[in-house]
Amino acid sequence: EHDEDAQSILISTDAEFLNKVSASIDKLLPTMEREAIITRSLADRAALIKVTDLEEAALVNNRIAPEHLELSVEDPQALLPLIKHAGAIFMGRYTAEALGDYCAGPNHVLPTSGTARFSSPLGVYDFQKRSSLIMFSEDGASEMGKVASVLARGESLTAHARSAEYRIKD
Repeated sequence: EHDEDAQSILISTDAEFLNKVSASIDKLLPTMEREAIITRSLADRAALIKVTDLEEAALVNNRIAPEHLELSVEDPQALLPLIKHAGAIFMGRYTAEALGDYCAGPNHVLPTSGTARFSSPLGVYDFQKRSSLIMFSEDGASEMGKVASVLARGESLTAHARSAEYRIKD
């Protein structure tokens, strides 16, 4: 109900349940304050998807990479290892999205439009300066220097290649 571009998708192994949800939407929609926005969103961007099992459901979810994912299953902990991409994951049938949005505490700035495949919710790391620390032993630099040299030369970065080559033991 946020906006017309919002995407509501239900993935289920139970076709009868999907039919009941569709009927419930039709019944409840006229009672919503933002009925017009919801109607447009449902018409343009909603889906009820039937899958064969929860593993397939996880695969479909990971392709969608939703901003919000509600794992309304008997054992959400068991399914969690299969979930690779979601901005916020709501665990179990009692954990409504509104609880995460308003009460649970995590930041509500989440990756949208499938960007959960490569980004995370806003967090403290976004406001901290960090540095990468890299350290090789003499033997490690010698061995990995060969790889670095090939890659650097592939980019025509001769000085980079030589900085690695100078550390290769003869």
